[in-house]
Amino acid sequence: MYLTQSLHRAMQQHPERIALRCGSRQRTFPELGERVARLAHALQKLGMQPGDRVAMLSLNSDRYLEYQMAVPWGGGVLNPCNTRWSAAEIVYALNDSESTILLVDDTFRAMAEGFRSQATTVREVVYCGDAEVPEGMHGYEAILGAAEPAPDALRRGDDLAGIFYTGGTTGFPKGVMLSHANLCSVGQAARSEGLASPGGTYLHVAPMFHLADIGMGMPHWIEGNTHTVLPSFQPEQVLATLERDRVTHVLLVPTMIQMLVDHPAMQLPRDLGALRTIVYGASPISEAVLERAMAALPGVEFVQAYGMTELSPIATINPAWCHQAEGRARGKLRSAGRATHCVEVRIVDADDQEVPRGTVGEVVVRGPNVMQGYWRQPELTAQAIRNGWMHTGDGATMDDEGFIFIADRLKDMVITGGENVYSIEVENALAQHPAVLTCAVIGVPSDEWGESVHAVVVLRPGQSVAVADLVAHCKALIAGYKCPRSIDFAEALPLSGAGKVLKTQLREPFWKNRQRAVA
Repeated sequence: MYLTQSLHRAMQQHPERIALRCGSRQRTFPELGERVARLAHALQKLGMQPGDRVAMLSLNSDRYLEYQMAVPWGGGVLNPCNTRWSAAEIVYALNDSESTILLVDDTFRAMAEGFRSQATTVREVVYCGDAEVPEGMHGYEAILGAAEPAPDALRRGDDLAGIFYTGGTTGFPKGVMLSHANLCSVGQAARSEGLASPGGTYLHVAPMFHLADIGMGMPHWIEGNTHTVLPSFQPEQVLATLERDRVTHVLLVPTMIQMLVDHPAMQLPRDLGALRTIVYGASPISEAVLERAMAALPGVEFVQAYGMTELSPIATINPAWCHQAEGRARGKLRSAGRATHCVEVRIVDADDQEVPRGTVGEVVVRGPNVMQGYWRQPELTAQAIRNGWMHTGDGATMDDEGFIFIADRLKDMVITGGENVYSIEVENALAQHPAVLTCAVIGVPSDEWGESVHAVVVLRPGQSVAVADLVAHCKALIAGYKCPRSIDFAEALPLSGAGKVLKTQLREPFWKNRQRAVA
């Protein structure tokens, strides 16, 4: 299995079909294949060798899809950059992965120019925007036009396809190594779950650097479907695109669903009859939002996918029937689903022994979707993958039908708006402020984001600081979504006998009388 295989098949079987639409640009599959092969050669001419990492820092675009295919076509390895990260975090990922080429669009051109000297392994920068090419960068269309189509390098199977950075328990991002087989297996599983159908159109509106969008796009590549691309999520633009392009499938996080169905533009007469499936992930959907969404979009099926970057990224699927009357009556709506095809899921204790049904334990996953490991971190890899099972750090129960119900997180992490935030990353940033003696970061309930980042701060004697100043300090060091949305000041933090901060005590007032301790 290899990422470019579906493109070859679509070029052969659907020569007249539109492969992608982005703004005023659209390409058929043969046209897309030609551009991918030329871009692959252009990157080789810039020095890309087999296995070299090629990064992209950009909003969604048709060129992002071309990058996702051209890099493996030319023998390279993908390294999509998180557009929500700070410059310091992006530089860390570029240097850690030793990326040699960076593609950057208009939105991030100035940022890239600012950190260029710090990204020590990046030799060439390609500007993939539509304005004048900045000095010191290569123009995307210019290098593509000057290249000949390259033959497919046919990296496949266990060959490394991409390094995808995620937050880390050490305070530094971890590079998740995924193979061609990892990503293709998830595409086949999603297709078998009915998350793509022949002749459909998939809307890329979730961030394309995110593995959720890549994973949900995979079954549509396999089907030879059309890909419509929007730069980012804007409710009115999404609704207009769903109608105009007859979109059949889209991935949205629950906060996007809420913003979509509550937007005034939703009240206008529209023909959204082509829309078949909304896949959501990262967090459960509230029943109130689901009710509004189902009323606004009758006939549309809602499906939840649960997983993590290390699982390429899907482990379980909560199917459409669980969101409807029968499933809700049986309590399945609160579930994160059950193991998808080719995947095994168990709930285990601290000794990796399976626990009885209904007992809380850790979710572990085995299958072709499990990552190869963390880039150059064998110790962390050995901790995460034991006897072939990926240990997720999520606490859950399993019912008699194999559905899992997330109860807590065994790792110190907050999920806000579909993004993972490791508490230590925020704590490290706060601790660098001269007024902060110590601090602790937890997730608290949020109607808008599922959870929001909350900090409890102990100041140094005689010091004072405004909440806004602490937040601004954090924003200079880490991504905005990781920064605290609220801060409390305390005389001291509750500690265990071993001196460990008792975050359960900090969380308890916020989560009291709720069914579980996480969103």
